[in-house]
Amino acid sequence: MGPQDAHEDTPLLIARHGTSQEGLKPTTTPLPWAQLSILLLLHLAEAITSQVIAPFLPQLIRDIGVTHGDDSQVGYYVGLVHSLFYMSQACTVFHWSRASDHIGRKPIVLIGVAGVSMAMYGVGLSRTFWSLVLSRCLCGALNGNVGVIKTMIPEITDSTNIARAFSFVPITWHLGGTIGPLIGGLLERPTVKFPAIFGNFSFLEEYPYFLPCFVSAAYGVICWFIVALFLKETTKAQMSPTEYFLGHRRKYQVSREDPPAVAEDGAVIDGPENSLSFRELLTPPVLIATGSYASFSILDISFRTMFPVYLATPMEMGGLGLDPSVIGTILAAVGISTSLFQLLLFPPLHNRLGGKILFLTAVSLFFPIAALFPIANRVGKEHGLNNFVWLLVGVQILLLSFANLALSVSFLYVNSAAPNHASIGATTGFAQMVISGVRAIGPSAINSAFALGIQKHVMGGHFAYWIMAGMAAISLVVGAALPKRPSN
Repeated sequence: MGPQDAHEDTPLLIARHGTSQEGLKPTTTPLPWAQLSILLLLHLAEAITSQVIAPFLPQLIRDIGVTHGDDSQVGYYVGLVHSLFYMSQACTVFHWSRASDHIGRKPIVLIGVAGVSMAMYGVGLSRTFWSLVLSRCLCGALNGNVGVIKTMIPEITDSTNIARAFSFVPITWHLGGTIGPLIGGLLERPTVKFPAIFGNFSFLEEYPYFLPCFVSAAYGVICWFIVALFLKETTKAQMSPTEYFLGHRRKYQVSREDPPAVAEDGAVIDGPENSLSFRELLTPPVLIATGSYASFSILDISFRTMFPVYLATPMEMGGLGLDPSVIGTILAAVGISTSLFQLLLFPPLHNRLGGKILFLTAVSLFFPIAALFPIANRVGKEHGLNNFVWLLVGVQILLLSFANLALSVSFLYVNSAAPNHASIGATTGFAQMVISGVRAIGPSAINSAFALGIQKHVMGGHFAYWIMAGMAAISLVVGAALPKRPSN
């Protein structure tokens, strides 16, 4: 069965690669490292620009004066900044992915890298809360790569190596989650931290958070040139970017009997002429896979945006009272441990347990993760920042690292659920649109709950942790509808 003969309800990986249903195991194809490495570098840029502000964002919120000195309100504004980023991303990411089906992946990737880099310069130059919000919204709106990269990986792999290729995606993300916080935590306020080097730079005195933003944006600029020079197109463009964005869209009547296009490296590539409408895209496998991915994503982003706020909040108010450089180191440790877990544990556990069991097991770990927040604070209040507090934080990091195996599982389910190869961009874009939507809700909801718990002592000050436990329960219910394994 070739791609052109596949029914629209045939899972993508079977339809595209002709994987046998007779139980035969094809020879594993070597990974296309030249092109995959470029995609992973791009994904690393996405992660770095996303995470670089995490260590200093609470302090930046204090510095711009929007809280008027009330530390209990910092969580509200931190959550709002993160939520608006994902809200703007949710409004555009599907359209970027759909556009890549028409004009090719590479033009969208170039636009995305350039847009994110320019927006990061804006973050570093922000002096007011609303200029910060505008820069982060632009960063989200112009970021089409988050879906397109995940679309291109199945197009350069086959059914024998796609799982291995996707296992590197979360590793790269968490590597960026390591590098980004380190950059943000070490390079914020450089004139204070490194007076011998930066003491005479009045510009950095006036804009103390510009340097980490500049470094992350500069990496994006480097990636732009790498993409422009070396990344190969993976789908057949049906029109030019000018025609698409200016509305001069020509009608292409390509028969389903026409032979597929062939890429430079000999791989079969399809254009969007057979792509499905938005309504046809919403098949049960797509909705179930997207729902499970979304239910985990809101948990993950809630933890990641609340954790730095918790670490920065004074101990008497429910946190641990740490400074940005220590927070950056802790967030880097999260990235390192999560990357190691993905590299060492995901392939064997996925093969042994199957996607569904691994997903449900990983999600269930958010119950003890949530419980460790008030426990660590309680120990810190009674005994100070002793070794037991750091042990509890370490256990929390290890549990989160295992829990994030659910992210790799989600990637595989979404891509295997795509109805056909021609609709993979739209499917990934739809999933990413939903993910961005819940990520817009998560940071604001969890950080507002954290601030409300402090101010009003709701549920003994533990309101946010009960919200997180409720999110985990919902994710378990949604994940129960997944098939035992992704189609392959």
